[in-house]
Amino acid sequence: MKTPASIAGHPIHPMLVPIAIGCWLFSFAADLLGMFVGGSTPWDMLAYYTMIGGIIGALCAAVPGLIDLLSLPAGYTKSVAVKHMLINLTVVAIYIFNAWTRHSAAPGQKLPFILSVVTILLLLVSGWLGGKMVYEAGVGVDTGVK
Repeated sequence: MKTPASIAGHPIHPMLVPIAIGCWLFSFAADLLGMFVGGSTPWDMLAYYTMIGGIIGALCAAVPGLIDLLSLPAGYTKSVAVKHMLINLTVVAIYIFNAWTRHSAAPGQKLPFILSVVTILLLLVSGWLGGKMVYEAGVGVDTGVK
């Protein structure tokens, strides 16, 4: 099932998603290193800026994702796609709140780290749903059939 948001037959959404996820995972890793080192460290700043990069990447990926979602026929696959989208929007909203919290929080606060753990877990669920769409329904897969 080809999707309309594509370049040369390749769907754009899955091209952009790794930017956001990679930034967020790097942010989480920097958080872990910052906790290990203790106090206010360059790791805290790196976690903050890679989180911002992930937010920007996710918002860029959301546009072709929405275009693809709107092109799906009604039914099970569209239902899965809507859940995938809602989880991802929740993740982005939590990361925006997390970045705002980090910007105005005292060093050593635990809430930003807890929010990062929650969003990483939500990303696992969202990725599983995205995989269901690709591997079970063939969303974004060019079968060569016209």
